[in-house]
Amino acid sequence: MYETILSPLNYGGLSLKNRIIFAPTSLGLSQAEQIERLRRIAAGGCAMIIVGDVPVLPHGFGPSLYSKKGFAFYKALADAVHGEGCKLCAQLHQSDSNVKAMLKYIPGVLTKRISMEELRPLLNQQVAPYITGLPEKKIAEITDAFGKAAELAVQAGFDMVQVHGDRMCGSFSSTVFNHRTDRYGGSPENRARFAVEAVSAIRRRLPDLPIDYKLAVRQEAPHYGNAGVPEAELPIFVPLLEKAGVTSFHVTLANHGELSDTIPPRNHPEFGAEGCFLKFCDQVRALTQLPICGVGGLTDPDFVEEQLRSGRIDCAAMSRQLTADPDWPRKVREGRTREIRRCVRCNKACLGGMMAHKGVHCIYERKETT
Repeated sequence: MYETILSPLNYGGLSLKNRIIFAPTSLGLSQAEQIERLRRIAAGGCAMIIVGDVPVLPHGFGPSLYSKKGFAFYKALADAVHGEGCKLCAQLHQSDSNVKAMLKYIPGVLTKRISMEELRPLLNQQVAPYITGLPEKKIAEITDAFGKAAELAVQAGFDMVQVHGDRMCGSFSSTVFNHRTDRYGGSPENRARFAVEAVSAIRRRLPDLPIDYKLAVRQEAPHYGNAGVPEAELPIFVPLLEKAGVTSFHVTLANHGELSDTIPPRNHPEFGAEGCFLKFCDQVRALTQLPICGVGGLTDPDFVEEQLRSGRIDCAAMSRQLTADPDWPRKVREGRTREIRRCVRCNKACLGGMMAHKGVHCIYERKETT
């Protein structure tokens, strides 16, 4: 009944045992907790886990591939996930946050005068001047670091890398944040240059490595997302990224708006439906033959099967659903779909937990302990 979900796939050069991927997620857990959480998701039967926000520079947010402790963490994670028969992908990223500008907000955050909801727009205000004023020498250092970080990721045991098309790549792509007048700003081709150079740096060092690209799309009617690629410019960006060496696309809504837009609840005015971001996949599908992974409120096996069988997408990525029930793939395979704990997209313990600095969890966890 779910032949396509369960069928293997060559995903941009990487063999996957089925079509279900754990989407990159900032879990907000300790390293030990994160290894166990992702091992448990791998044990549930998904084909690949994408580890979110792996920094490309030695000093960034999150464990560093360049340090002994950080490298050991990623190696232990790879061993745990591979032990469950699951592939592992590193989402390589560079933050577009101006660290110096952030410092003035730290006292307010520590004293709780500034909430996390209030901090986010304050930080977003700093993105445009930071991206616009970044020296070309620093740009070259960052884009080259994508290649070095990819090498280290492979050494740590990752099977694939994903270039994070939000964060700095997305802000360079965006007319909202990129006001440069040099070769990195202005035209779509120039605004794509940072991302293209990041991908090219990986391809030069690792000619055969599968490279996924998180393609963050900005919607204008109505407006959602501020970073990323405007829908109208996809015909320019997609071929440039493919030529640079991208082997697959992970398509979603652009960031730097409300978190409830990129992680939409069921009552969201624009993105409340199942498969809410798949319309962006349709636009990308018309521009490339490369595999496409779709994401956005995917919970129903029947719906997912139809999207895959029709060729609309090649893989389905889930975060909240596999947090709610890591055994979703196993239950589909064993014909136990009625036993799936379906994500209700309430965002109470997942997004709510992240915003409260308690880590990403699920309301089902509370029910299990009562």
